[in-house]
Amino acid sequence: MSIPRFHLAFPVKELEKTLIFYRDLLGCKTGRSSEKWIDFDFWGHQVVAHVSPQDAGKSASNEVDGHSVPAKHFGVILEWDEFHELADRLQDNDVTFVIEPYIRFKGEPGEQATMFLLDPSGNALEFKSFRDESQIFAV
Repeated sequence: MSIPRFHLAFPVKELEKTLIFYRDLLGCKTGRSSEKWIDFDFWGHQVVAHVSPQDAGKSASNEVDGHSVPAKHFGVILEWDEFHELADRLQDNDVTFVIEPYIRFKGEPGEQATMFLLDPSGNALEFKSFRDESQIFAV
């Protein structure tokens, strides 16, 4: 049985910087595109950046584990080593983090590595990883 994949469309200010960020920095392959949108393979999921400058990057925030987390964000749960490889690559490229890579809920159910960053349009992304994936929905 195949695992379902999600589809997410999100607004961006323009496509050139979006393409460089998702393809070159994050390593996402590209799919179909036009002058108004571009498909990305986001770790097996289809995300589509649509040009809509007036809607890009707007979000409130909530406190989680002592950090101000953007309420509107998307991301992916990576394998432990892949998370740390991505964190290293982002740090090597001088990415500014909203929340730098750290271990959240340390010693508690759902302990996870997490980091938040913004794409060039101000859209928030979260990447996380669990040492024990059975803890993803732990309470």
